[in-house]
Amino acid sequence: MNAKVPAAGAKADIGRALRIGVIGAGVMGSNHARVLAGLPGVLLIGIVDPLPEHRARAIDLVGCRAFESLDQLLAEGIDAVTIAAPTHLHHEIALACIARNVHILVEKPVASTVEEGREIVAAAERAGVTLMVGHVERFNPAVAAIKQAISGEDILSIGITRVGPFPPRMSNVGVVIDLAVHDIDLIRWFTESDIVEVQPQLSSAVAEREDIALLQFRTASGVLAHINTNWLTPFKARNVTVATRGKYVMGDLLTRQVTECFGFKPDGSYSMRHLPVGHDEPLRAELIAFLDAVRSGKLPAVSGDEGVASLEIAIRCLESPARPAASTIRKGPRRVAG
Repeated sequence: MNAKVPAAGAKADIGRALRIGVIGAGVMGSNHARVLAGLPGVLLIGIVDPLPEHRARAIDLVGCRAFESLDQLLAEGIDAVTIAAPTHLHHEIALACIARNVHILVEKPVASTVEEGREIVAAAERAGVTLMVGHVERFNPAVAAIKQAISGEDILSIGITRVGPFPPRMSNVGVVIDLAVHDIDLIRWFTESDIVEVQPQLSSAVAEREDIALLQFRTASGVLAHINTNWLTPFKARNVTVATRGKYVMGDLLTRQVTECFGFKPDGSYSMRHLPVGHDEPLRAELIAFLDAVRSGKLPAVSGDEGVASLEIAIRCLESPARPAASTIRKGPRRVAG
């Protein structure tokens, strides 16, 4: 769970506005640009996308400049970028930016492969630039409330449900990389422990790639965890439960309601309370954290090493063969006494 701090001298000039660019003008990239354009101490230089219709939408939504290529943006002189391009382009784009000493936030997953992710991390460390991975769910106020509630507790188990309808956008990944990687990161963050055992059950019901995943894990600290995710549910649901020796915490990440059960008695009674939850927009909080790391040179909220570790577990889920259940088929009729 350890990650290196960026090299000394990497922090940006605090006395001037940071010149920021966004790479990718899809839904996520457009939201990055929208939020960055409204932050103090930030000068949004523009957004990059090869598709004219994406550039036009970004201009209408944000009112910023739009560039056809990364080189055009880099030529403007920028301090940092957020990368919201398709995952298979993360490696190439990140290395190009790092080579120009540009700080980067790259959306999850950090890369298409673990090897590419490690190359990005190594390049950022050599250059002394900030690298943060966009696991935005950590910045959900409900997740923050859960994290605070279980701080110092002896965690026993974690259950996470993340389901919804099939996404309208075309995707070259299944639910493990698209959805479950969020929760793999949360399990590692909640437990502050690495995942050492993976037991996946996957199915492709209506899509070419897996659209149902039931994933079980064990962490190095002994916590049992499971993730239930699919693209077959007609509505979105995002729920987290954490059992510790002293309490049981339930969180709805969409409604941002977090409830804590505690004070368990031998007769089965217990106390319950709703925990206070903030109202920050997760993406805004994430981008502010990234910019703070750029300005200070300190370790970002989600390091490159953490992003690679979560990607590695997700890929293990896709590569691990499901364990067959013990056969219950009898070879002959049961003998009847009598």
